[in-house]
Amino acid sequence: MREPVDIKFMIRCLELASNAEGLTYPNPMVGSVIVHDGRIIGEGYHLKAGEPHAEVNAVNSVSDKTLLKSSTLYVNLEPCSHFGKTPPCADYLLSLSIPRVVVGTIDTSSKVSGQGIARLRNGGCEVITGLAEAECRRVNRRFFTFHEKKRPFIILKWARSADGYLDILRKEENQPGPFWISGKPERVLVHKWRASEQAILVGAGTVRADDPKLNVRDWSGPHPLKIILSGSGAVSKESSVYGNGAPVIVFTHNMDDDSPYGLKVRLNDDVPSSLQVAEYLFKAGIQSLFIEGGAKVLNHFISTGLWDEARIFTGEVRFRAGVRAPLIEGIQLSRIQFSGSYLEVCSKAEIHDPPTIDNLNKYL
Repeated sequence: MREPVDIKFMIRCLELASNAEGLTYPNPMVGSVIVHDGRIIGEGYHLKAGEPHAEVNAVNSVSDKTLLKSSTLYVNLEPCSHFGKTPPCADYLLSLSIPRVVVGTIDTSSKVSGQGIARLRNGGCEVITGLAEAECRRVNRRFFTFHEKKRPFIILKWARSADGYLDILRKEENQPGPFWISGKPERVLVHKWRASEQAILVGAGTVRADDPKLNVRDWSGPHPLKIILSGSGAVSKESSVYGNGAPVIVFTHNMDDDSPYGLKVRLNDDVPSSLQVAEYLFKAGIQSLFIEGGAKVLNHFISTGLWDEARIFTGEVRFRAGVRAPLIEGIQLSRIQFSGSYLEVCSKAEIHDPPTIDNLNKYL
């Protein structure tokens, strides 16, 4: 049966799992805690695909293995039941005679989908499921969306002025470059976000106006795949987006000009571009997409319903005229105040159940 103290240990699993955000693709983020007589005796998390899973790392951290036969193992995601790059965790736990396993949520991917829990129960292990399930699904919202919706988890991000504009009115003499609304701490956070997602997308207008690099500089982590949405395909070979040698994909209706790096993908006129991008990325195994603009691209994904989360900075500066920021509706998850702006994060209600534990900002 469930005990009130169980929730404390499951939250610890989520904290551990989040340590590897952006590093475990295509695997989910998983943390595990082993408890004996109310005391944590071991813990671990999955670091990288191909390396030991969270349960194995937790067991390996236990100094006195004889305690395992009278301990409870907590894990935020169902133990795997199949042979991949590592053996099934369900079989491993049974071999150790761990009597009780508490699982946050079922792994709904086709290779597991309840089979790990069934194997544990058939082997005589007591299995408790559904503990802090909404929180456990949120931590792995990219993984679940990919397997259940057959598309990447899509995050929209923009910064707007206090009076609701994304950008000033640009004149021909304006030099390319961003007009900053937020400050340095906010920009560091954005680079942390980039390192957590597998792909990043902007429109060609943003490339021309801001000349972004779209890489990770103010944080440690992998660079995302760069995607440019351009009807004309007119992206200058001198654009900073082509720096660092990171892959670039241009989705376009015009295949005449070759891209200096990466490749071009032809867009079908009869299908929304957002849907074509999502389908392409799903087939490529990409679980998450971070969209940074501009207004036309953001509004397109919003109008077609292809978004899961929006992260919106609102600054103190007023533009009084310019490019209007998108309007969006969703469930607000958090509001964070910075020195010169505030950040609102919202999600679509139908994608995942809203979290029930307060202060989930650490999992963003």
